[in-house]
Amino acid sequence: MPQQFQAPRGTSDVLPEDQKYWRYIQAKAEETAARFGYERIDTPMFEDAKLFVRGVGETTDIVEKETYTFEDRGGDMVTLRPEGTAPVCRAYLEHGMQNLPQPLRLYYILPMFRYERPQAGRFRQFHQVGMEAIGDPGASIDAEVIEFGWRLLRALGLNDIALVLNSIGDPNCRPAYLRRLKEYYQGRVGEMVHQDCKRRLERNPLRLLDCKQEACRPLIAGAPNSIDNLCAECAAHWEKLKTHLAAIGISYTIDNRLVRGLDYYTRTVFEFIPPVAGSQSTILAGGRYDGLIQELGGKPTPGIGFGMGIERIILNLKRVGALSEVKPQTKVLVAHMGEAAMQAAMPIASGLRDSGITAVLGPAGRSLKSQLRYAQSIGATHAAILGDEELAKGVVVLKDLSLGEQREVEPSGVASALEAAKQAV
Repeated sequence: MPQQFQAPRGTSDVLPEDQKYWRYIQAKAEETAARFGYERIDTPMFEDAKLFVRGVGETTDIVEKETYTFEDRGGDMVTLRPEGTAPVCRAYLEHGMQNLPQPLRLYYILPMFRYERPQAGRFRQFHQVGMEAIGDPGASIDAEVIEFGWRLLRALGLNDIALVLNSIGDPNCRPAYLRRLKEYYQGRVGEMVHQDCKRRLERNPLRLLDCKQEACRPLIAGAPNSIDNLCAECAAHWEKLKTHLAAIGISYTIDNRLVRGLDYYTRTVFEFIPPVAGSQSTILAGGRYDGLIQELGGKPTPGIGFGMGIERIILNLKRVGALSEVKPQTKVLVAHMGEAAMQAAMPIASGLRDSGITAVLGPAGRSLKSQLRYAQSIGATHAAILGDEELAKGVVVLKDLSLGEQREVEPSGVASALEAAKQAV
């Protein structure tokens, strides 16, 4: 028996019945981006592997455990894109976009790749709507980016999403905070049961606060807070951000354990979380990365952005029943009985398409009953029926498949009859 192939673990096929969600999310993302003045950018699916080592961080879980990195046929080490910010910053430098009016506002809708343990809402190939605002150090652009995410989620119909917020300082104040954090954990090494946390204590102590293991939560709860250890500039930025969010009516909760999983973040970090439990519940998250472009070889340039997981958004759209009441677009099956009827049916179907109406020709050689069953299976709203009797009379039987009502119309009048019926609803 021939081998039966399946999609690789951690990937999924987007079947026709789910395509409406993908189209809906893309349309809302594009509408929101236009409203905020963001322009689209697409970056390659793979990049020089060193881009993510330098940009994301050598000791992050993404680089250490999750990237798809390999040597190509030319001997170069490349990595499938695990996140969107570092490639956008690379493009920003490569194409001289620092010479354009700043801040530069960009967005993207792209697949990402991480070798993770698949579970609900977590895939090895996943898709993100992302945006980056580059070139403005002010807290007002932080508020704009958060508002972008807030408005996008509401445009999608997700009104029960909560914003959590934190500030993790910058290179001026973070070293002192990290020393305090490390001292705290070094005094409690005996309570650390997770091996990854023991390794992070030496290599990247900030990641200790990001641990999702239940056994680590008591330790995390007692750790020092970053917002209590900010320098004067970071503290002023933090206070301005909270003032701006209050001015535009966006509520939030401060989460002292929110650090995000990428080394390039500075100051503001945030997440939008639905009212469901689980470590994978975050659906939109981001923060400020003021040192990233300099790390990639550019001049010191501030930036902030977010990524929104499309697969997790779809889970939440289904949770709230979004799109369940969307009325189907007019779709006509042109049924035919006999060779002469098929010849006449083809130009009718073509004419409906000219009028902007979806038209599908009935399967050849099947009975009318079989063709009408097929119409139901493909979600047709109407059937245009032709047989010897209709040909002799010069008419088409137009049947509303939801109501069961039918009437005779001239072949040239099918499109106008459908439009009139649509207006009457």
